[in-house]
Amino acid sequence: MADLDVEQIVTLIRKEDPRFDRQAYKFVRDGLEYVVKELKKKDAARAKISRHVSGRELTEGLRAYALEQFGPLTKTVLNSWGLHATIHFGDIVYNLIEYNVFSKTDADRREDFSEVFDFDAAFVDPFQPRARRLPLPSFADAE
Repeated sequence: MADLDVEQIVTLIRKEDPRFDRQAYKFVRDGLEYVVKELKKKDAARAKISRHVSGRELTEGLRAYALEQFGPLTKTVLNSWGLHATIHFGDIVYNLIEYNVFSKTDADRREDFSEVFDFDAAFVDPFQPRARRLPLPSFADAE
């Protein structure tokens, strides 16, 4: 297995679990890199100790990464790849763990990715128009 590259591994995974487009796997891998870099910026001391990212941290980071990459189209893009809920990020991560692309600690669980946030609230609501209040008419002007 060591001589297979990640693209070949994703092909094998998708034969067993075809729910997610190969782009979803690339997104999660690239998103992990993004999260690690962001955590380094915020906490350089932690970055020197460990590159490990919890499921919740990765999920929150994937939200930020997705919004940065796709803006208002984020939910549409993720849905087109088979991603409809945060647990799907976990499914991809654990598929990659099974093939030794990612690693985990004894404390990590697939459930760490469950219901971290709602896709509509995270990816649609920020782009909805805000209710604008019309200025109240000035009755003094009417005189």
